[in-house]
Amino acid sequence: MKAYIFLAEGFEEIEAVTAIDTLRRAEVDIKAVSISENLEVKGSRDVILKADILFDENQLEDGDMLILPGGMPGTKNLEKDSRLAELLKKYAKENKYIAAICAAPMVLGKLGLLSDKEAACYPGFEPYLEGAKVKNDKVVVDGNFITSRGPGVALDFSLKLVEILKGKDLSDKLRGDMIYTN
Repeated sequence: MKAYIFLAEGFEEIEAVTAIDTLRRAEVDIKAVSISENLEVKGSRDVILKADILFDENQLEDGDMLILPGGMPGTKNLEKDSRLAELLKKYAKENKYIAAICAAPMVLGKLGLLSDKEAACYPGFEPYLEGAKVKNDKVVVDGNFITSRGPGVALDFSLKLVEILKGKDLSDKLRGDMIYTN
């Protein structure tokens, strides 16, 4: 299994690192992708992460899942990237998994990808989930879309991604190994 998580200046660090760490524990081939010209990307709390690859230098059509962390202005920077928008539409058309947490479901909503889907987002971003049936659950799965509410549920979100890509048994094992009882 292969996944790509996209880092834009101002991303939410907890959401990105939790997803990367949890998926790597599950032995998912996850690559952090910088949408800028630099591998080093500064998060919303001034934590700098070094991405694995640059968007422009790689073909990203071979993945099983795309992941968008939230954060501001990271989400707005993801939203402005036309290359990412085209990739998201391609994955949606091919019924590949697309996951977004916090403010990032806004990107999917503005592209019309959440129309008639159940979805979750950070409180206050509901108006941007155009056509979606907004839920207040920690994590919402509707078809190939996985959405979640924010940093406080980043581990729930990440374990759900493991469950989808590698199965519930492994997700439950990681939950126990990480002593996560919520």
